[in-house]
Formats: sequence, structure tokens, C-alpha cells
Amino acid sequence: MIGAIASGETRAKGVLDCDDCNYTIKAFKKMGISINKRGDYTVIEGNGLNGLKKPDGPIDAGNSGTSMRLLSGILSGQNFEATIKGDSSLSRRPMDRIVEPLSRMGVDIKSGAGGCPPIRIRGGKIAPIDYKLPVPSAQVKSSVLLAGLYGNGVTTVEEAFKSRDHTERMLKYFGANLKVKGLKVLEKGKKALRPRTLEIPGDISSASFFLAGAILLKGSKVRINKVGINPTRAGILNLLIRMGARVKILNKKNGFEPVGDISAECGKTKGVVIEKDDIPGIIDELPMIFVLASLSEGQTIIKGAEELRVKETDRIESMRENLTKMGGRIYVNDDEVIIQGVEALSGASLESFGDHRTCMAMTVAALAAEDESMMDEIECVNKSFPGFFETLKKLTR
Repeated sequence: MIGAIASGETRAKGVLDCDDCNYTIKAFKKMGISINKRGDYTVIEGNGLNGLKKPDGPIDAGNSGTSMRLLSGILSGQNFEATIKGDSSLSRRPMDRIVEPLSRMGVDIKSGAGGCPPIRIRGGKIAPIDYKLPVPSAQVKSSVLLAGLYGNGVTTVEEAFKSRDHTERMLKYFGANLKVKGLKVLEKGKKALRPRTLEIPGDISSASFFLAGAILLKGSKVRINKVGINPTRAGILNLLIRMGARVKILNKKNGFEPVGDISAECGKTKGVVIEKDDIPGIIDELPMIFVLASLSEGQTIIKGAEELRVKETDRIESMRENLTKMGGRIYVNDDEVIIQGVEALSGASLESFGDHRTCMAMTVAALAAEDESMMDEIECVNKSFPGFFETLKKLTR
């Protein structure tokens, strides 16, 4: 996205070939941006902040909430009208959380029935705002910051506690006039972005399934190289250590994103209390944490996890239902989840609920369980990790 609105050729190594990224690429190609593979690199020919062309029909974001919310910020500054739609799952996810701040910035933007997609945006003049996020969300923060690139003045976004900061880091790396002061991000608009050459670190959310598998399966160990260990995303590593897991970070390196190698090996874990402030840093890893907690000694309490209910599925319910079938003991009280560890899980007939993270987490649970399990709709992993099952087969025997 940022390469498309920079001026010149950006070369990115390690772009993931998955549904979410491919829908994003198709969206920008639809708006006149050349994006092609060249060896190990994806090459994006950026046309500058206002270099996008009006698409000849609705932009399809598929199942990608990130694509829809961030692209809405960029389209807010363009001189044309566009509509972004999604699949049946994305069409049920709330979008008023971006419509509200973008409307305050002077954008003519409307969501569909119930505040859900499709989103219609008529771009134009952007008015900078001071915005305090009502719900911690990196996607909403990023949408406002991307719109703020087009404002004639300073846009400020403030959080109650820190959500992932990949957008801030990337914008600074591409030359945006942006400063971070504690929980505030200040961005001065109308600054042209310069193209860059970069290598994208491995995704810690995808890595977490294999780390957890090594921790749970007797005699197992794994080392995953060149994984992003951004402090706003490394909550899973801190949590694993708190749970007593045998996890180490090796070969740390700092670039536009900090990177390291992560090793994990089998060992018993213990229950912990996860506070609401911890949730933004582990939101995508929570399904896997449900599984680990189910096989840990003692009780795990997860507070303030309601954001899991508005993902591709209600992940609190999908994980509770699946793990209960396997003999797990999970209790939900409003936004608090209590997981009482058990000695072992049993094989069962499981449901992915069409959700990639539920599917991958329950696959690891099935590996750790006694007897055989079956799972439906496993193709949903293509959203973020098409090679998940192939990689898992290489690691198991």
C-alpha cells in the first residue's frame, strides 16, 4: 500500500503469497499501479500520493479487514469515488469504527447496513484531526494515519494502550513526517513518500502455531529464523515465558522492524492471568493461547478479549466449542474467559468456522490430543498461511 503511493520503484522481498495480500495487490492494480514479481522481490511502481486512478468498478477486499480499513484511509485522499466490498464474512464486520474518524476528517464516506461493508468513499480535501481511539485497533489507527498523509496540517492519533505499530514504522521508513510520543502519533501531511528496498520479516502470528506445537508435543523442538519481534507484536513471546515455556530469542537485529530467530522446545506450562492491557499485543495469537492454556497446569484467566468476537468468526465461541468437544474446560463470563488446564485432550470432530486462526490453532490441538481428530473447511488457512499444512508435515513424523 505504502509503496503504491510512494514516488518510484519499491522492491519488497518476502511478500506473502496469501489471499489477504493478493486482494490488496489486485486492488492497486485496478487503480493503475504496476506490481510484479521479479526474482525474490515484489516490485511496486509507485505513482505518488495522488497517483491512483479511479477503478472501473467496486474494489474487492475478499476476507481482508486490514485491506478494507487501510485502503479506506488512502482512498480518502484521492480525487475520485470508489466502493470497497468484501466476501460474506467481511460483510458482517463493523466498519463504523473507521467511518467515524474519516468523516470527522471531512471525507464523504458511508458504510452499508448495520455499519458493515460495502464502504463508499468520495475522496477529497482532508482536514487533520486529533483523534483518541475509543477501542485499541491498529487497523483504525493506520486508516487515520494514511488519510492524514493528505491533510494540510498535523493529524494526531492517541491510544489508551499501545497497539501494533507496523504502519508508523513503515511510514517513517518511507519518509513520512511522523513522530511517536508515548501513546500519541503525530503526522504532518503533504510530505511525499520515497520508494525503498526492504525485506519483510517472518510473521510472528504464523510462527506461534509451530512454537506452541513444539512446546506441547513430547520430544519436540523448533527454531524459526528471521521472525519479526516488534515489541508491539512480541506479546506472545513474553506470555510464553510467563507461562514457563522453554523459548529463546537469538540473533536479534534492528532494522525498520526488529528481527530475531526464535527457538522453542517441549516443556510443561502453567496458567497465568492475561490483563486487558495485554490483549492488543496478542490478539491474533489468542486462539493458540486457548490451546496452550487448556494443557497447562492450573487456571488461565483472559480479561477484555471481546475484540475476538468481531474477527472472521467469534473466536471466543469457536475455540470454546472446539476445545470443549476435546475435553477442555473453558468458561466464558461476558468478556472474561477462564480456562482450567486438563491433563490431556481427546480427538474429536472439529470445526474451523471458516476462520484461519481457529483452524490452525485446533490443528495443533489435534496433534497434541489422544486419538484422531477431523476438521472441516481447512482451505480457510489460505487467508494468511497457504503453506501451513505442508510446513507442518515437514515438522512432524
